[in-house]
Parts: sequence; C-alpha cells; structure tokens
Amino acid sequence: MASPSSPRPRRSRHRRAVVVVAAASTLLAVACGGGAVDRPPEVRSELPRDLDPAVSDADLAELVAGNTAFAADLYRAVRATPGNLFFSPHSISTALAMTYAGAEGDTAAQMAEVLHFTLPEPGLHQAFDRLDLELAARATDTTNDARPFRLHTANSIWGQQGWSFLPAFLDTLAVSYGAGLFVLDFAADPEGSRQTINAWVEDQTEDRIVDLLPAGSITDLTRLVLTNAIYFNASWAFPFDPDDTAARPFVLGDGTTVDVPTLHEVAELSYGVGPRFRAAGLPYDGGKLEMVVVLPEPMPDELGDPLPALEAELTAAKLDEIRASLHEAEVTLELPKFDFDAPLSLADTLAAMGMPSAFDTTADFSGIDGTRRLAISDVLHKGFVAIDETGTEAAAATAVVVGDTSVPEPATMIVDRPFLFFIVDRPTGAILFVGRIVDPR
Repeated sequence: MASPSSPRPRRSRHRRAVVVVAAASTLLAVACGGGAVDRPPEVRSELPRDLDPAVSDADLAELVAGNTAFAADLYRAVRATPGNLFFSPHSISTALAMTYAGAEGDTAAQMAEVLHFTLPEPGLHQAFDRLDLELAARATDTTNDARPFRLHTANSIWGQQGWSFLPAFLDTLAVSYGAGLFVLDFAADPEGSRQTINAWVEDQTEDRIVDLLPAGSITDLTRLVLTNAIYFNASWAFPFDPDDTAARPFVLGDGTTVDVPTLHEVAELSYGVGPRFRAAGLPYDGGKLEMVVVLPEPMPDELGDPLPALEAELTAAKLDEIRASLHEAEVTLELPKFDFDAPLSLADTLAAMGMPSAFDTTADFSGIDGTRRLAISDVLHKGFVAIDETGTEAAAATAVVVGDTSVPEPATMIVDRPFLFFIVDRPTGAILFVGRIVDPR
C-alpha cells in the first residue's frame, strides 16, 4: 500500500515487457451474461482522490494546449486510415499520462515530447485531475430532462497477482486519477482477464465499446493494464425537427453521389469561414460543450475532394483558427445523420511520432515496479459516435498493455461532402472527441 512518504525512484532504464493502457469514452453500464460484473479484488493507495487540486488557470490552459497539439498531431498521423474516423484524444492522453507516471529516463522524455506534456510532475497529473473534475461538473448547468446530459470519465489499473508495484506510482494514480489496482492473474488466465477488462469497459460505456482488447492482446506475459473510459450523451441546445429530416444527396470522396438521411434547421449557431474551411458550432444543452462541424473548401483552381488538403494542415494552430473564426449567426444547416464505431491500433503510430523507446527493449518504466522489465506492446483505442435530431452520443476506449519480457448575418452551410467534426468543452477548450465522415451511411 502506498503512503505519503514513499519516495519516487530515480529515472533508469528497463528491458522489454508488454504494456497495455486502456481508455474508454462512455458511461458505466455493464453486464456479462446479463448480470452485474464481478470485480476482482482491488488494492488501493491509502491516499484519497484530490477533489480540489491546487492547479492555476495558467497550468490548466497549458495542459489543454498540449493536449490539443497532441490531438492534431495524432489526427495527421492516422488520417491515412480508410473510411470514417473517430477517436477521443482526451481519453488517449489520459491513459498515456497514467503510464507516463511510471516512465523514466529517455522513455519519459520521448513520451513528454510526443504527448506535449510540458508541466513538471506532479503538477501534470494534478492538472489532469482538475480538468477531469471540471468536465464532471458540466451537467449542473443543463436542463433537458428528456435526454439528461451525461459526461463521465473513469480510470482503473489491472495488475498481475503477486507482482510488485511501487507505492509512489499507486499514490499518483489514486490521488490524481481516482484509480485503484484490480488484481488479475494474467499468467494463469489471460483470456479470462481480457474478458474481465472488456466487461469493465463495456460497463463504463453503456455497451458502446465492445471488445476493446481483441483476442490475443492479453497474454501470460501481461503484467499491467491501465484503463481510462469516457462517455458523453447530450441533447442539442437547439434540437432538429424530425419532420425536416429527409434524404438528401451526399458526394463521396470518389465523386459518387448517394442519398442519406439529413438533418435540417435554421437556428442561431456559431459560424465561421477561413482558408480551406467553413465551420458551424452546435451547442449542447447547458451551453458548455459544442460540436464544431468543419466543411473543407477548395482553394481557387483546386479540383477534387478538398478534405485531404485540410487534413494535412490540421495543426493545433489550425484548430485554434477554426474556433476563433466562429461568431453568432442565423445559420441554415443541413447535416447528415451518422452512427458508427472505429477501432485504432496506435503502437506503431506513436512510435513513429517520436516515442519508440516506450515500445522496445530500451523502455524504462521502472517507476511502475522498480524493475527494467516493462514496455508498451500496444495502445488500442476504439470510438463510437451517433447523432440524431435530439443530440449526440459518443464513447471511446484506449488500451495500453504492460507485461513482462519475459446572429449578425444569416449563413448557409450544406454539409453534402466529406467533413470533419470535433466535440469541445467551451470553458477549457479541451477537445474530447475528433472525427471524420467520408460516408455517413
């Protein structure tokens, strides 16, 4: 058990191991075989969650800016993935931040560079704590009882029975992430352990994220899995009238035109125009969160689908430019309905982005267990999103596995071709979800 006086070990290197960190976006609601999930025994630090972290507004803004930069970098890195795309950069950053709490040496330096973690520890983890607590408070300003506002995050650790984890590591996860350590026997029952963790993710995501950890992702060498879950479900501040929903043409990236169910409304929204884009912000109940829909626009004399060019320019500065362009306007909006999920395997992507040490024999996660035997084998993520006339439901999951090597002017926006969207928390600017629709069917 951890104690306040437990010193954090000095940074040093380890050898290869298998690490999985899981993050899910959705609310707790499970059930394996129709009954409540049986939770394994839990080991917790004796320290409670810090419900009032001493984090300045400047430090919170610095964390959000770094997370936004990572979100943009990651989007550009995965944009070649075919088809629709959806993920929660907030979930991925949180899951990897928990892993970073045990990283040392070059591994920690590479992770900080790629994830844009600029705050020193423990301030970084305290800032994640404050952001999570602020997001949890958003429901207090909502009024729609027919579709109550829900924004929930949850964190957990799953450790090998009999394996030693450093008290300082457990302290950090308990105090800043509210996470305890559930004991599983990966060595004796990897498949049963996988099913237990997947059931927890399903529970936290109202069954929207199923089989986050695919068959074979947990082995008898797995020693640690960290999980983060996020679930969002909210009504629009200005719901669409179902009578106005109709089949309208949508031009796919290859030029093919298909008819898809499309929402229609005229409402006071936020609207902006800039180089290569038009954008509209659709607020949710309570006004604290919004979906920003970004319609790529071709430059003069450009031919073909303008989406790839905008994606290539999607930096943190571009995201800030899009949000800064938004102003109140009476907007005539047509937006396709969509409902899909999207899995991602991110180990190779993150290594290529500049943190290879976390995944190879030079990995140093000695801050987790005091040994040099741990490394990340994969980072698995899965997202789900659906919009309709009343609002949006979104969920996402990320897994990192650790093992042993052993109104001013009217505007019109017809979204009839591939587009981007992101769900953002207005007060902090935190981007919770990012998506791309190339085919809404």
